[in-house]
Amino acid sequence: MEVVIVPDARAGGELIAGAMAELLRRKPDALLGVATGSTPLPVYEALAARVRAGSVDISRARIAQLDEYVGLPADHPESYRSVLRREVLEPLGIGMEAFLGPDGTAADIQAACEAYDRALAGAGGVDLQLLGIGTDGHIGFNEPCSSLASRTRIKTLTEQTRVDNARFFDGDIAQVPHHVITQGIGTILEARHLVLLATGEGKADAVAATVEGPVAAVCPASALQLHPHATVVVDEAAASELKLADYFRQTYANKPEWQGI
Repeated sequence: MEVVIVPDARAGGELIAGAMAELLRRKPDALLGVATGSTPLPVYEALAARVRAGSVDISRARIAQLDEYVGLPADHPESYRSVLRREVLEPLGIGMEAFLGPDGTAADIQAACEAYDRALAGAGGVDLQLLGIGTDGHIGFNEPCSSLASRTRIKTLTEQTRVDNARFFDGDIAQVPHHVITQGIGTILEARHLVLLATGEGKADAVAATVEGPVAAVCPASALQLHPHATVVVDEAAASELKLADYFRQTYANKPEWQGI
């Protein structure tokens, strides 16, 4: 696992957008896995700026969804499909025909989960999966004690998660779905390159457990240690609990430039 410590969220966004742009130059039809939330927004903004400047051609790129609410219509403004359309697809000029996501309204949710895993494999697999991390070390909606071999499946949201997400539903927890579909940890690990972005002091303990702790289901993100190409990009605040922070800074500073991240 490579750890890159950057000054702030904007720098992290630029670094990851640069890696995405380089991937698209090598493979114009790359499948990019994206996540919702505030943390990855600097990545999408930086990549969109490169597209507007004409420095990267994204016309053949494809986008894959990490998770989705169960029961919300696809056109609901807070479905993750709608959120990604607003925050990723439209700014990048990518149409919905290039988008892959699970069907959260399916009558048979288990079948929809299995179908999404097959769709990702049929598309050639995710080339780069962008991830955020929760304060408890979760990735996607794989909460602590999720199986490290788990596949795309339905998960029940905790009451606290529903309380936290109520702000997107006019503050009304009754509108927040109880269930989500999420790529499993095993599914996530099949992406060719995993890039986790974490910013802020509140993520420092989770980052330390992910990078320096044991591989354990209690910290789902620690499964990234098992991946052959995993990159963790953190700002100074999120890196504040890393015992090997100086080592990570030194190795990245002396890394061959052609390697990228």
